[in-house]
Amino acid sequence: MQKKELIDSLKQKGFSEKIIDAFERVPREKFVPEKLKPRAYEDTALPIGEGQTISQPYTIAMMLSLLELRKSQKVLEIGSGCGYVLALLSELVGESGRVFGIEIIKELTERSRNNLRSYKNIKVLKRNGAEGLEEEKPLDKILISAALEKIPEKLPEQLKNQGILVAPVGDSYIQSLVKFQKISNKLIVKEEIPGFVFVRFQNPNI
Repeated sequence: MQKKELIDSLKQKGFSEKIIDAFERVPREKFVPEKLKPRAYEDTALPIGEGQTISQPYTIAMMLSLLELRKSQKVLEIGSGCGYVLALLSELVGESGRVFGIEIIKELTERSRNNLRSYKNIKVLKRNGAEGLEEEKPLDKILISAALEKIPEKLPEQLKNQGILVAPVGDSYIQSLVKFQKISNKLIVKEEIPGFVFVRFQNPNI
């Protein structure tokens, strides 16, 4: 599949123009291993080493859609891997927005920093995602890009009131993409889309 075919496919699935534009601007081949570059625009997850994957473009587009991103917002991705989603987030919040990535695997942290050198509004940190990013609260949006059974308790308090958190919630085999909104200091489920499979969230404190 070529890039144009992938873009056309996402258009047919009804994603917004601003999400389509972000996919057009970010070169996915820059974020996959050399031997997989010919497959960069397949609508499928691809291995990136360390037992991790770069998510399927359709899945990423769905997560971005649920986040309802706007210009100038401050957003955190937990489990940022190779940095591809961070680049898309950067396009969506614009130069006035701020994007943070947390990745627990050292090699992927270093690789993503290298991949994202040209982006001035992205910062990638190596740490435990369950701790979130206390020093940058309140955050407008939080995206968790790894499967978990429940949201780590420190994350909701780092989200703005009315802020949105999106995460794949479920067991080891299958998850639902869940959109939560913080209302009166509680996370309320606003939408749930079943049928996704993510790598597991890594929390060394458990």
